[in-house]
Amino acid sequence: MPALVRHTRPHEFAPAREGWDRNRIRTVLYWATTLVILVELASGSVWNLVPIDWITAQLDHLGYPSYFAGILGVWQVAAAAAIIAPRFALTKEWAYAGCCFLWSGAVWSHLIAGDSPSLWGVPLVFGVCAVASWVLRPTDRRLPVTLLHRHRGSVGDERAQGSRSRAFGAGHRAWAVAAGLLVAAYAFSLLTLPVIEPVMHERAVELGWLDP
Repeated sequence: MPALVRHTRPHEFAPAREGWDRNRIRTVLYWATTLVILVELASGSVWNLVPIDWITAQLDHLGYPSYFAGILGVWQVAAAAAIIAPRFALTKEWAYAGCCFLWSGAVWSHLIAGDSPSLWGVPLVFGVCAVASWVLRPTDRRLPVTLLHRHRGSVGDERAQGSRSRAFGAGHRAWAVAAGLLVAAYAFSLLTLPVIEPVMHERAVELGWLDP
């Protein structure tokens, strides 16, 4: 008796392939936006905690006290660690909220001061990246009440996938990657500080925030 051969049509794989492509794009966009805000938080905390002339001059220009730099710097360190670390979904919510307050406040402050888009456009970009990172974050970095449940495959497949995700999120590998990224961000910030500081000083002089 001849074997029955079922010829699979190409379009039958299309939904699965499209879903996989969407997930991959979502993951790439999440990590791209997250790394942008991670580097900015690390650099910002270093600039604020030193602090460099650009920071003190900018705070004075916007009408904030100089000690505000230290407060911002400490919380930027905490936000960077919370966002890049695995698990701790509730802490991440607070960190993302703090980022939105920080950069939206910077945009509003520059607008009130009558500054040009070259000054308030930068924090606006970082704010957009923070919102995008929050929206695109994977399920193991979300609060349970914010999960969007979609039926894809069997219940057993979903449970297996969730178990693997939780195992990876809680594993040593995830913590090692997070720690490595955080260290790399701060190493980059510290190594580039001697180059960036005089450039930003000259920028503050050009804007009239500092005397030549």
